[in-house]
Amino acid sequence: MAFESLSDKLQNVFKNLRGKGRLSEADVKAALKEVKMALLEADVSFKVVKQFISAVQERAIGQDVLNSLTPGQMVIKIVNEEMVKLMGSEMTEIQLKPGNEITIIMMVGLQGAGKTTFTAKIAGKLKQKGKKPLLVACDVYRPAAIEQLQINGEKQGVSVFSMGDKNKPVDIAKAAVEHAQKNGFQVVILDTAGRLHIDEEMMQELIEIKEKMEVFQTLLIVDAMTGQDAVNVAETFEEKIGIDGVVLTKMDGDTRGGAALSIKAVTGKPILYIGMGEKLSDLEQFYPDRMASRILGMGDVLTLIEKAEAAVDVDKAKEMERKFKKAEFGFDDYLESMNQMKKMGSLTDLLSMLPGVGNQIKDVQIDESQMGKIEAMILSMTKEERSNPDILNPSRKKRIAQGAGVSIADVNRLVKQFEQGKKMMKQMSGMMGAKGKKGKFKLPFGL
Repeated sequence: MAFESLSDKLQNVFKNLRGKGRLSEADVKAALKEVKMALLEADVSFKVVKQFISAVQERAIGQDVLNSLTPGQMVIKIVNEEMVKLMGSEMTEIQLKPGNEITIIMMVGLQGAGKTTFTAKIAGKLKQKGKKPLLVACDVYRPAAIEQLQINGEKQGVSVFSMGDKNKPVDIAKAAVEHAQKNGFQVVILDTAGRLHIDEEMMQELIEIKEKMEVFQTLLIVDAMTGQDAVNVAETFEEKIGIDGVVLTKMDGDTRGGAALSIKAVTGKPILYIGMGEKLSDLEQFYPDRMASRILGMGDVLTLIEKAEAAVDVDKAKEMERKFKKAEFGFDDYLESMNQMKKMGSLTDLLSMLPGVGNQIKDVQIDESQMGKIEAMILSMTKEERSNPDILNPSRKKRIAQGAGVSIADVNRLVKQFEQGKKMMKQMSGMMGAKGKKGKFKLPFGL
């Protein structure tokens, strides 16, 4: 998971700070030296680290901090605030032209960064916001690039414009805009070609598109796993063609995170989105404050809530709540709640967003295949058994176990967990009754 190593090291530094009643200037400097080493090991630009540590130290060794009742907490607060500032302070949206004016967005980046996948992901996001986007296949060099865009576009329910691989990208882009004008598309997204490294031919092609088209936004897609190289790539693209924002892909991998902490400071351009997986839904808006919270082990509850709101069918959630109160909750509902939870992402990622949990579960192996076993067992039950688990006698359990390819002990465990969960959720629904009227959403059963 992204930032795991950096997060561990910073949390250890902060644990030591909290353990001391009073802090001296020497204590703060020693702690910041460890913070500096952790950031450098995470592949954050040396220049950025130097400026960051200097800004934190200047604020942290003031008398109002050292003489406060909780100096350790004050230093952590300062580190958090400076980290947020480093990554851009506020969330930045992709800019679109007002009304029904056509907005042309050009996607650029090196080959292998996930540009074509992101192009489809962002089209899906814009569609959710009520826009009518058109994907344009301008990568005429990479084998299967056009087909990949068409497949992803179809999955997102978004139209794809293609003229094959025999035309110049700038001509394809022009024809796509004409097509968009005639057919009521509001956003034209150009998926341009990447190379294994930056070369003159690629840059010239992008410059030509920008010179002959009214490109409103140029977004650079970079692979977060390349660390400092991602920052160098961003710097070069900004210098050669000009970019309006950056997207970091593969943030779910074992990346050191340096790119996320360096790009805004080095290029002056905001990070707009982060890719957290291969699925077309695995895309998160980039919030500097939430990212800083994750890095410092403070969790990210707001993103967790947003994921839940996007994944969970509110009407189904209300129906489940009604069933809880009337004790009508069955295995079909259990299965539905599991499926809604799966839409939110991996269980490990979801738990890591809870404050104080991320660091505790890093060495815990969460076997998500168990969810598949549970699904198989429920699907091996008859309709009557699913709606009324009380009738599950030993012979029925034996049949279910054989049908799902599991042991009877697995079936017994599921039934026990189901009954315990049912009792717990019934108690919780009673406790949360008053609160539920204020909130607009409740998490599904089993989470």
